[in-house]
Amino acid sequence: MKLPNVTDPARYQGLYVFDFGEWTAVGYTADEIAVLLEQETYRDGNVFKIHNVSPSGQFELRGISRERFQHESGMFFNYSERRPAVDDYERLRAAVRDAPPPTRAMLHVVHCEAGDLHAAYRVALIFPAEYEDEMGRWLESISFFGGETSEGGISRVTDFNRESHDLIEREQLWPAKDTQSRACGEILSNVRVAVQR
Repeated sequence: MKLPNVTDPARYQGLYVFDFGEWTAVGYTADEIAVLLEQETYRDGNVFKIHNVSPSGQFELRGISRERFQHESGMFFNYSERRPAVDDYERLRAAVRDAPPPTRAMLHVVHCEAGDLHAAYRVALIFPAEYEDEMGRWLESISFFGGETSEGGISRVTDFNRESHDLIEREQLWPAKDTQSRACGEILSNVRVAVQR
């Protein structure tokens, strides 16, 4: 696989490379990769995440399975009392104004049904699974270490969706404009462009 030359390689860290077979394109977001994988024509392409960029501009790539783009992951912060859960929910909402998350995410605060093994209240942050590393770094960057206990992962989202709980509040979070994904039509009309951003 031959990668195209890019200017300012460091800005591509966290973005994706799509190997179409006959050609390769650099600079897709995870949502854009998901669009490509939904197309019958590109379903067999190979996906790589630009995991790191060396000081000399070399990309360190990590292969990503197609299935990963079909899942959601999450981080769950557990509380025994309502007030700290609601306060942390509000703290996350406020942090987004100055430091948007790296991807779209759904933020919930819920009251769990009696007998829940984890907690009486929970703040849930659910996002596309391919953004686990970035979301962890984002929470660290805004100094958020919520909950009396915390847990996360793809299987935990599945459990959360099956559990009975009462929604207290919910909000959709959006990334910064410069990292937002393009519309499907624009993605598909530019697949032959080697450098997407």
